[in-house]
Amino acid sequence: MNSLLKRTSLVSHLFLLVFSLIMIYPVIWWMGSSLKSNLELSSSRLFPAKPMWSNFTDGWHAIPRFTFTDFYINTFQLEASLLVTTLISCSLVAFGFARLDFPLRNFWFAILMLTLMLPGHVTLIPQYAMFHSLGWVNTYLPFIVPHAVAAGTGGSFFVFLLVQFIRGIPRDLDESAKMDGCNWFSIYWRIVMPLTKPALVTVMIYCFLWNWDDFFGHLLYINSVDKYTVGLALRMFNDSQSAQAWGQLLAMSLVSVMPATILFFIAQKHFVEGVATTGIKG
Repeated sequence: MNSLLKRTSLVSHLFLLVFSLIMIYPVIWWMGSSLKSNLELSSSRLFPAKPMWSNFTDGWHAIPRFTFTDFYINTFQLEASLLVTTLISCSLVAFGFARLDFPLRNFWFAILMLTLMLPGHVTLIPQYAMFHSLGWVNTYLPFIVPHAVAAGTGGSFFVFLLVQFIRGIPRDLDESAKMDGCNWFSIYWRIVMPLTKPALVTVMIYCFLWNWDDFFGHLLYINSVDKYTVGLALRMFNDSQSAQAWGQLLAMSLVSVMPATILFFIAQKHFVEGVATTGIKG
C-alpha cells in the first residue's frame, strides 16, 4: 500500500514538474532572446553562445533624448498617486457601507455592485469627452481623480473586497472605542484600518498590477513623450529604430515586468492571507 502511494505521489510530482516547465518555457525563451542578436533569434537555442548584455544598456538609452529612467520615474510617480488615493478612498467608502447606517445603504451598495458588470468601453467615450472638456488630457488627472473617489480601475471591486473584510471585524470594538471617546473617523483610522492590513495589501497589489498594465488608458490620455509611462515607451521603442533591434526590445520588456513581479513576491504572504480571510468572512 505504501509503495503504491509513493509511486502515485512520484507520478504526480513528475507530472507537475513537466507541466510547470511547459508553462514557464515562454519566460525562459524570453530571457534567452533578450540576450541574442537579431541573427540568433531564429535559432533553436534557448540561450546564445555569447550573451549580448549590451541589449540592456543599449535598450535603456535607445529612445532619443530620453532614457527608461525617465519613463520609470513617470510610472512610479503615477503608481504612487494611484495607490495612496485608492487605499484611502476605497477604505473610506467600504467603512461607510460596512459600519454606518444611512438611508438607502443597501440600494447604493447594489448600484455600486452593478458597476462591476458595466464594460469599460461603454463609458470610454463619455469619460474622454468629459476629461477633454476639463483640459485633463495629457495629464495624469484622468487616472488620479477617479481613484480619489473610488471610481478608478477596479474601484468597485476594491470596495466590495474591503466591505466583506470589515464586516468580519467584531462591532464590539466599535462600541468600546466609542466609550473611550472615539468618533467614527477615529474608529476607522485607529481600529479598522490596522485590522484590514491583509485586505489593504491585496488591494494595493491589484491596483499596482492593473494600472501598471493599463496600456490603453495611458495611450488614450497621455500624448507628450516626457509624460510617457514604461508601456508607452516600449511602443515608442518599436518606432525609434530604423532596423528593429529585437534583443533590446525584449530586454526592456523583461525589465518592465520586474517591478510588478518583485512586488508580488514580497507581498504574496499578505496577498494570500487577504484573499483567504476575505473569502471566509464574506
